[in-house]
Amino acid sequence: MTPQEIQSALEAIIYAADEPATLDQIAKALGVEKAEARDALDLLVAAYETDERGIGVRKVAGGWKFYTKAQHHDVVRKFIKSLQPPLRLTMPALETLAVIAYKQPATVPEINEIRGVNVGGVIKTLLEKRLITTAGRKAVIGRPILYRTSKQFMMRFGLSDLDELPSLKEFEALAQAALGDDAGIAPVEPEEGSIAQEAIADSAAPIESESPASQVDGEPENPVTENARAASAGQVEPS
Repeated sequence: MTPQEIQSALEAIIYAADEPATLDQIAKALGVEKAEARDALDLLVAAYETDERGIGVRKVAGGWKFYTKAQHHDVVRKFIKSLQPPLRLTMPALETLAVIAYKQPATVPEINEIRGVNVGGVIKTLLEKRLITTAGRKAVIGRPILYRTSKQFMMRFGLSDLDELPSLKEFEALAQAALGDDAGIAPVEPEEGSIAQEAIADSAAPIESESPASQVDGEPENPVTENARAASAGQVEPS
């Protein structure tokens, strides 16, 4: 393939992919070495950085994906809202998501202790919305299920890896941008010894890999309207 053919094929691959296309996937599909695929990616990213383009190519969740540019987020968000119902997420769900994001992998008893309430229903909600996933069981008595953030979480928040997580004070603002803030998220003052003080503590116990277990039962949370598709302040695939 000529360089131009590689560039065109690469653009088509990223456009057609449902999830961020990894370097391995791209190189294999193009039939080239990873170094050549990476060079082509750099050229494609640069080509979409001009002001004339409404979209760009970004690395997120371990791969590359088309995203709308920041100057178009408001109009894109309005368009997406007209297409489907918004994502609904409560403040307790957002707080629980923050605990999992900064402490992961974490068990329900650990999250209960940090938040001071039973989070069974919230965990079920986050699983249903694919913002978290199971990560085996912890090697302690009872072997409770471990939870971590999902690839969908990374995509919604526009993160390439967990090292890019913001400070806890910035997390709510990022969540509003990623999930939509038209209805707003009611501010909640953190209790002493809660998320701000404990969520970052690392889990030191060893983990045994295991197939994902069943979801935890619990009562559903009352929803607060949020935007379903305006991920990372309006990320969408081009049409």
